[in-house]
Amino acid sequence: MTKWKLGIIGGSGLYAIDALQTPQWRRVDTPWGAPSDELLFGSIGDVDLVFLPRHGRGHRISPSELNFRANIDALKRSGCTDIIAISSIGSLREELPPGHFVVVDQFIDRTVARTSSFFDTGMVAHVSMAEPVCPRLSDFAAAAVTAAGGAVTKGATYLAMEGPQFSSRAESLLYRQWGADVIGMTAMPEAKLAREAELPYALIGMVTDYDCWREEAAFVEVAEVIKQMGANGAIARQAVAALVAALPAERTPSPLDTVLDHALITAPDARDPAVLAKLDAVAGRVLRA
Repeated sequence: MTKWKLGIIGGSGLYAIDALQTPQWRRVDTPWGAPSDELLFGSIGDVDLVFLPRHGRGHRISPSELNFRANIDALKRSGCTDIIAISSIGSLREELPPGHFVVVDQFIDRTVARTSSFFDTGMVAHVSMAEPVCPRLSDFAAAAVTAAGGAVTKGATYLAMEGPQFSSRAESLLYRQWGADVIGMTAMPEAKLAREAELPYALIGMVTDYDCWREEAAFVEVAEVIKQMGANGAIARQAVAALVAALPAERTPSPLDTVLDHALITAPDARDPAVLAKLDAVAGRVLRA
């Protein structure tokens, strides 16, 4: 029987999991450098969890300076089978007010200063991002937010911006025209790297504010965002426990577990051993085959 081992990436407003049993912080080294923080290992019932505060404890790291590759590698290296990411987001739609939760299903990547792949010269791979999240995990996530008492919308397009500044009004209005529903600074390249690491990924977005497209409203201010994050975080922590409780005892395989089977393009005799060594956790399953 295959067991679940959930990686939980906690964003702004979620820096711990109250229900975690026998918690222990551990350092996990990766070939890509240090992750945002030590990882918190523990369990809820029979399910093992590994929690990573995306910005580090105390929210020390800016979105553009996050070591996304190290974060995903550390979770893969720790034996995680799936990732639930939790992020604070701004709303681009009137019907998604502050305090609402959104389970994202699509992304528009507007980041420009981040390395977005584990694969490089010496070992090239191309994975599909047509459907960038795991539908199974997303279903569990939406049901868990409801069970925790939160209002949730399942299915939305997330615009990933570089930051750390908030949008200009012109940008916010443009993103609405593009069909984006919510906006944030951290889901990309996180979701891309999770796919390359063969880790099914789902994202729970916690709306903290309306982005600045509403002309009659005040601009986004950090103080208001922090206030809303506190309320959202309480529901998110309950949702994690509810999600774990709803998981079936056996984890059946996901098609996303084997996306690298047909993604590697560099010929075996042209592969750089130094690059392959860095991919030991992320792609070891196919490279050792």
